[in-house]
Amino acid sequence: MNLLMKRALFTIPLCLILIGVIVTSFVLMGIKPSSSNISQAQKLAEYTKPAVVRILGYSVVGWQFNNPYDPEVDAILSQLNYQSVVGGSGSGAIISSDGYIVTNAHVVEAAQMEDEDIANAAFDQLVTIIADYFQVDYDTAYEYMLTYTQYTGIQKVIKVILPGGDILDGEVKSYGAPVNEGKDVAVLKIEGKNLPTLKLGNSDDIQNQDNIWVSGYPAAADSDLLSPDSSLVSSMNAGQISATDKKTEQGSPVIQINAAATHGNSGGPVINEKGEIIGLLTFRGDTVNGQEVQGFNFSVPVNTVKEFTNQAGAKNTSSSTDKLYKEGLELYWGGYYNNALEKFEAVQRLYPNHSEIKKFITNSEQRAGDSKTLWSDYKTIFYIVDGVAALLIILLLIFTFVRKKNRPVPVPAAAPQQAPPAQPTLPENTIPDLNGDGKIDVQDIILALQEQQKKQQKKDDE
Repeated sequence: MNLLMKRALFTIPLCLILIGVIVTSFVLMGIKPSSSNISQAQKLAEYTKPAVVRILGYSVVGWQFNNPYDPEVDAILSQLNYQSVVGGSGSGAIISSDGYIVTNAHVVEAAQMEDEDIANAAFDQLVTIIADYFQVDYDTAYEYMLTYTQYTGIQKVIKVILPGGDILDGEVKSYGAPVNEGKDVAVLKIEGKNLPTLKLGNSDDIQNQDNIWVSGYPAAADSDLLSPDSSLVSSMNAGQISATDKKTEQGSPVIQINAAATHGNSGGPVINEKGEIIGLLTFRGDTVNGQEVQGFNFSVPVNTVKEFTNQAGAKNTSSSTDKLYKEGLELYWGGYYNNALEKFEAVQRLYPNHSEIKKFITNSEQRAGDSKTLWSDYKTIFYIVDGVAALLIILLLIFTFVRKKNRPVPVPAAAPQQAPPAQPTLPENTIPDLNGDGKIDVQDIILALQEQQKKQQKKDDE
């Protein structure tokens, strides 16, 4: 018992230390980066920006002026390079890593119209310029230009400007109809891979007063005072859903929201708190006294958008770029700058023109000295240490509490005892030592016989 207690005093504390090592390793491996110090709105802004694009949908109409005696009008056309541009800009969102984009139909309408309609719109634009320049009424300018001007060709163009600066050709894969003509949705396709994406949500799940954010490129945010690269930065405005059950005159459902938006935002995604698209901004409320009134905007529900993505064969799939970028952001916001840097560099290798990645790589490098340790990166080492610790605990417990059975000590076999020498056995009627000489011999027998004869003679005499 004393030996058991001595062993236990040594082994039990050692076992407790080893158990503490195992528990500590699991605690350290379970620590995850926390981004609780970052607001949901800020997270959504960073997640969303790389996938929100600017879209230019327009047609270029060429002109020929046939009055050589009117150099003033010819000079105006020369300044215009004998061209008119019909169309405008809007916003959109990438929904697949291979380049499918959702936007409004009216954003790319100018590239979908019939040539005659495009030419008429361009001519109207040209007449207005001439009328304003010469200060004449529209009809006069119209008749003059109709006499001496003819269009030479039409070029339809759709350009998609990615946040990273790339300008790519867009192709319409499915098309609804402009505002007040039908469902204001179009699906475009650009060439690309590993592109940032946004997920399509479910507009059947939305509720009145749900928080939403509108992302895009509002024209009101453009300014001559800003640098050229500022045009590549999307804006995000917060708001709530104001009504869920409204419809257009054609019967198409729309969602009313109160987030601030303006022309240029058209086709931009309306995002919920999960970062999912629940609609595309389509049109604004009526102006009052010729002024836009904010807080009365409408979007196409995402379930309507899905009808067109299905027609186009677009799959709403995220990319490895998305996964690595979000993991990097969580690590960065949690203070694990070295680990975040690895993720951001992986994003850059996959998609070099990612709009946000250079900024985060630079910031991570600058903060690397303050980086926390991400213990989960050392799982293999922890598992080896835990295994060794567990084995040591088992051996120590066996050493302490499992007694060895005492083996019997072999006893040498006892030597066989020698029997004492056999004494001569006397006949049953042993003759005593009658003559007293210390031995029994013939003399004793003779004396015994004589004694016997005397007894017999005496008996006979009686």
